[in-house]
Amino acid sequence: MCDTFVALSSATSDGSVIFGKNSDREPNEAQALEYYPAQQYSEGEKVRCTYIEIPQANSTYAVLVSRPFWMWGAEIGANEKGVVIGNEAVFTKLPMSKKGGLTGMDLLRLALERAATAEEALETIIHLLSDFGQGGICGYEDKKLTYHNSYIIADPESAWVLETAGPMWAAVKVKDIYSISNGLTIGEAFDRSHPDLIDTARQNKWLKKGQTFHFANCYSDWFFTTFSACRARQARSFGLMNENRKNLDVPFAMRILRDHKDDDYRPDSHLLIDRVCCHYADMLPRPSQSTGSLVAHMKKGLNTFWATGTSAPCTGIFKPVWFEGNVLPDIGPVPEGKFNPGSLWWKHEMLHRSILLDYGSRMAAYKNERDILEASFIKEAASLGSASRFEYSQKAFSQAEEETKKWINSVQTTSIQKKPHFIYRHFWKKQNRKSGILASFHP
Repeated sequence: MCDTFVALSSATSDGSVIFGKNSDREPNEAQALEYYPAQQYSEGEKVRCTYIEIPQANSTYAVLVSRPFWMWGAEIGANEKGVVIGNEAVFTKLPMSKKGGLTGMDLLRLALERAATAEEALETIIHLLSDFGQGGICGYEDKKLTYHNSYIIADPESAWVLETAGPMWAAVKVKDIYSISNGLTIGEAFDRSHPDLIDTARQNKWLKKGQTFHFANCYSDWFFTTFSACRARQARSFGLMNENRKNLDVPFAMRILRDHKDDDYRPDSHLLIDRVCCHYADMLPRPSQSTGSLVAHMKKGLNTFWATGTSAPCTGIFKPVWFEGNVLPDIGPVPEGKFNPGSLWWKHEMLHRSILLDYGSRMAAYKNERDILEASFIKEAASLGSASRFEYSQKAFSQAEEETKKWINSVQTTSIQKKPHFIYRHFWKKQNRKSGILASFHP
């Protein structure tokens, strides 16, 4: 499960476009933060996506992506032209294919590689959807998980929402602010759609005679849409943006991605995935956690991407990345589903999973230090010249890593005041055993 939002220049404090997304995946489904440079290809070359090969483009743009380690496609990403995309799993009445086709994550990465504007990215996904369809198992350990996809696609001037149901789709051009979660949001009004969208609903008797067509009402699967608690999360992210319209900035976008709704939040205190910052609890009601996060701050001439490269934005720190220099500092080997102390993602899991043993007390052990350091990154990043941006990105990642080592020690030596309930601890003990983290993890 995931959450994505965008605020256009009319809603931000500095006239920029601000985008944010949490990618929610299984707890040991490490996410790789990666940079791929622009490439030229020969006529007739193919690109191998997660499940199928398709014709390669003659050239691709440089991209920054955060992807589940076992997939070709990405959950979130941006390209050198300032296009940024986040996708959401959505559940619809149309059948979902377990074999063949492009995953929603494949479609996202392909659009970033091939499109110079948000509208071009929209067109790219629509055409690929028509040519190859969407499908394939989308779970890491859950080999039954399939879904359709929705997207927020933005650039420094505009944004689109694209929502799909099998081959069907509808799109809305964003006018001010918008947020999506794991359910269809487009209703009676949309700017573009598949030519057969309404007829398909009518033929399946989802649209009765005399009724006004409403995309979400006609195409949504009730069960999965309801129990994903997507409406609560979408309402929360949209409400926070709406309350601060005209004053939205990068720190506030980070706050949305870290939001738990309650100041005294406990990860073992609720059943469903009804918080924007998601924490795993069980394979049935809460099978996911936020495993990667990105905030994009886009202005003409300067696009800054704030990435965690880690899980749980509430426990991590956002670092700046620009499409300049080598783009990404060395963050260690690509993480996989087993603990690797050399990778950025798994290093942070030592901190994250220690905090879960007593969220309130252990977050308090370092949160103020984290916030001060992150605020210094944001302040200094705004005043840099292009010649020093990559160097500063290196410095920020290095400083965050050093501080994380200290925070792990601070957290693990903070006495546990209030343990999570037994069942919650059992779920996490099982995940820690699977990942192999227990050898280095001190619960």
